Amino acid sequence: MIYVQVDFNYIEQEALKQVRLSRHKRLKWLIYKFIMVTLGAVLMGVGLELFLVNNQILDGGIVGISIIISQLSPLPLGLLTFVLNIPFFIIGYRKIGKLFAIYTSYGIAVMSTVTLLLHDMDPVTDDLLLATVFGGVTLGLGVGLVIRNGGALDGTEIVSLLVNDKTPFSTGQIIMAINIAIFSIAGLVFNWDRAMYSLITYFLAYKVIDIVIQGVDESKSAFIISHYYEEIGYEIMEQLGKGVTYLEATGSYSGDVHKVIFVIISRFEEVKLKSILDDIDPDAFLAVGGSMSEVRGGKLKKKKTPHL
Repeated sequence: MIYVQVDFNYIEQEALKQVRLSRHKRLKWLIYKFIMVTLGAVLMGVGLELFLVNNQILDGGIVGISIIISQLSPLPLGLLTFVLNIPFFIIGYRKIGKLFAIYTSYGIAVMSTVTLLLHDMDPVTDDLLLATVFGGVTLGLGVGLVIRNGGALDGTEIVSLLVNDKTPFSTGQIIMAINIAIFSIAGLVFNWDRAMYSLITYFLAYKVIDIVIQGVDESKSAFIISHYYEEIGYEIMEQLGKGVTYLEATGSYSGDVHKVIFVIISRFEEVKLKSILDDIDPDAFLAVGGSMSEVRGGKLKKKKTPHL
């Protein structure tokens, strides 16, 4: 029998060191999240007060309702936004999670404070088109940053998630229906020009949110069928630095067995992929899927010695 002397003090010290490192990383991660939520909330407050509100252009959701009430009463927008969203903090805490509720309540508190501080300032521009475009882009950047980092800035997003489970409509359709109702009210309260400008703002903000959350360099899936699959796979790894997967497929009509190349590419790499196919096999079958919301793992870095 062999006896091994074990230094338990050393093991304990190493374990404590790993725990401290883990806590340190988590703290850095939380600080980064709060910074991003703060930045997003500030951007939304700036977009509202310096572009939209004083030009009577609305955002959607609870913020849009708050804008309408603030225009018809002496109550400040920041206070209304915070108070009207309180029930949704509670719903978010119970249905989605504690961290989501914290990020959301903190983000809305920051946004409300910014709108209160900027309330008496003149808008950056009186041109309605410029206010619509820059207001929508600023809102989109702000909301996108907050959503990407685990929070929300409007209670209607939480409502749509809850109602979505009980109706045949998607979350996006529910939010759109709510906002159309709000913009219709805006048309009656103010005028229809403002309602249409508000709709443009909403559309621009929606597209910018999509870009911020998914990134400009969004991923797509590509399937390729060719007799020269090995050469194509090699060039994809060499020129694009992407790992490829070979799948086996059987044709329903011919019964022939084919090798299918599966690879994840960005929208900017799609042209290069087509160029590779044109050089090796112009008759290769290529199917490129739509944007993918998330891609994780896998070896996407270029390999010095590719394995075929």
